[in-house]
Amino acid sequence: MTIAGSDSGGGAGIQADLKTFSALGVFGTSTLTAITAQNTVGVSAVHEVPTEVISAQIDAVMTDIGADAVKTGMLSSAAIVATVSDAVRRHGIDNLVVDPVMVAKSGDRLLREEAISTICSDLIPLARVVTPNIPEAEDLTGLSIDSDSEVRRAAEAIFGMGARSVVIKGGHRDGPPTDTLYDGESFLEFTTERIPSTNTHGTGCTFASAIAAGLARGLDVPSAVQQAKDYVTAAIRSAYPIGQGHGPLHHFHAFWQ
Repeated sequence: MTIAGSDSGGGAGIQADLKTFSALGVFGTSTLTAITAQNTVGVSAVHEVPTEVISAQIDAVMTDIGADAVKTGMLSSAAIVATVSDAVRRHGIDNLVVDPVMVAKSGDRLLREEAISTICSDLIPLARVVTPNIPEAEDLTGLSIDSDSEVRRAAEAIFGMGARSVVIKGGHRDGPPTDTLYDGESFLEFTTERIPSTNTHGTGCTFASAIAAGLARGLDVPSAVQQAKDYVTAAIRSAYPIGQGHGPLHHFHAFWQ
């Protein structure tokens, strides 16, 4: 199940999540937290779903279909973060992948500043995997991240909030995009070539959803992260132009070109 906002442009949010689930062979359900008026250029409006409706959506899925893994994306407010955290505890969800979505690819903010502390205190302690990019990791930890050692220090800090593992994505740094996984004992790095492309809208959503799909199918965390890394890389490489800004990935690259 994805618990996230809707992207009317189809490149990120629950649209990207459900495409990823389908492409990787798992059945996807969804809980909508916000409606965005969004395209490849920017976000022009956001309407938050009432918390009681968010909770009801999660209950409806979990009491009938269930979920082998759950991924969270745009949660936007402290009240929504708290509502989702309560539902995760209520239903005993174990395979939780938290993508702490804060800013859209266009630069538009998707998370209120005051909600960051609630993510740290309520949601991250429930996560099996947390997947921040560099700016998100800086916001979560208050650290400045410019080197490999600082990436590791931030991963340790987020692990210290209660997460069982942390993947800090390296796409915002220079050079090959290297993602760093920390499980409290050791660090693993996942590196691929950097693909020159403006078709990168929804990469974070897709990456976290691919990890959740892997966990749902019984992969361990390192294997799920590797699958996600490979999938996102191929989806960027295969993407085709849509819109006038940051276009989406090609989620179904394995099935048609």
